[in-house]
Amino acid sequence: MSATGRLVNGWLILDKPRGLGSTQAVAAVKRNLREAGFGPKSKDMPKIGHGGTLDPLAEGVLPIALGEATKLAGRMLDASKVYEFTIAFGEETDTLDTEGAVIARSDKRPSIAALQAVLPLFTGEIDQVPPAYSALKIDGKRAYDLARSGQDVELATRRVTIHSLTSGLQPRDEALYSTFATTATRPDPEIGFVPLELADSVTLTAHVSKGTYIRSLARDIARALGTVGHVTYLRRTKAGPFHEDQAISLDLLNEIGKGARLEDHLLPLEAGLDGIPAHELDPESAQAARQGRIVSGHALPTGLFLGTSGGIPVALMESDGQAAKVVRGFNLPDTAKDENT
Repeated sequence: MSATGRLVNGWLILDKPRGLGSTQAVAAVKRNLREAGFGPKSKDMPKIGHGGTLDPLAEGVLPIALGEATKLAGRMLDASKVYEFTIAFGEETDTLDTEGAVIARSDKRPSIAALQAVLPLFTGEIDQVPPAYSALKIDGKRAYDLARSGQDVELATRRVTIHSLTSGLQPRDEALYSTFATTATRPDPEIGFVPLELADSVTLTAHVSKGTYIRSLARDIARALGTVGHVTYLRRTKAGPFHEDQAISLDLLNEIGKGARLEDHLLPLEAGLDGIPAHELDPESAQAARQGRIVSGHALPTGLFLGTSGGIPVALMESDGQAAKVVRGFNLPDTAKDENT
């Protein structure tokens, strides 16, 4: 509850800048809410969590859950994500990004046509070995801690899904290159002239499942092209239902701490349930759901749905069409009553 008595429940979408860790971003939200008068006492501060870690060297969409929305943070971790990333060819680092030491070099640079030809190999379900410098645990210890101590880190291959992988190159650009081109001074036998250049780097857009490591994807694409590479730029443009055009900058977050209206940027709890249908419960069913009891005897949708009462979320529910059980209940106030008090 704030100094004005308003409860804070919903999503604040932060455009996390490069150099800031996800935990630091959450701390920045807490600090600014406190400075804005939300939670001068610890019991008044809303619960806060984030919906998917971003490395300090990455930037972009970081959903911050406030209050009752934290009950959906786990679902956000499971959601698919969209990233833009740049692969620089010629050097592979131990961290697979700009932070690490170079461990391999290659003079070979791929043609654009070769790059376009290899992308379908990394679309759909693929096997991927996570980076040694990752937060995955081996015998209870973080892989990056083991790697930093000089130990050899071997992580198991995992199955992930790349829903789409595109380069954004225009067809007219692709026509300038051929898979026959291996140097910038060798005539192309198919089109009869010297290609303008080979790719020192490329920027790709990937829509991926949970558990996908973009740094590993970049490493494997470079190796498939007969060279090596590492990530020099990484931006998350979408996390679950949240897009970058909904995100606020760190500067704007700081303005909220100085008195700017939080409500102008706070998304409702149900914004994290995009694609899940809402179903209005009658008063008796709504009360049963609030108590965690099974709701039955009414026309219920099949599958997962958001049970509401007067438009206010009551519970995320699972139904077989005859009876529905509560998956996650929400303790939200009746805003109509709240405004009249």
